[in-house]
Amino acid sequence: MQGLKRRVVYISLYEGIAIVAASVGLSLMSGQGLGHSGVLSVMASIVAVVWNLAFNALFERWESRQAVRGRSIGRRIAHAIGFEGGLVAFLVPMFAWWLDVSLLQALTMDLGLVVFFLVYTFVFNWSFDAVFGLPAAAMQPT
Repeated sequence: MQGLKRRVVYISLYEGIAIVAASVGLSLMSGQGLGHSGVLSVMASIVAVVWNLAFNALFERWESRQAVRGRSIGRRIAHAIGFEGGLVAFLVPMFAWWLDVSLLQALTMDLGLVVFFLVYTFVFNWSFDAVFGLPAAAMQPT
């Protein structure tokens, strides 16, 4: 599976699981109800989807120019850290506003989620590639 279809399936699966996990995590960390945290999780998911599309397009463009093909552990770690690092920059101000907490408190909550999502992103990407195959940019030339 390649191109837009691959991205739509990827994002749908990834974000569906992420919304459930983040709603529970934010509810536990903030003391807010699951509904309030769920709305924030959906908002964060929308931001994440837009970032995901942009980041993966840029990452795959970079990846297609590399002499060594495939997705090594190092490349997968770089992908996960790059994606999550960018997402933190977008989400911390939104968390602070929605939960009415300081930026430091929002950062602390977000870092709790980042630890989970770094592992989740790594495992999800590896599993997704195992089920659906590598994107064209990561395949060995024939």
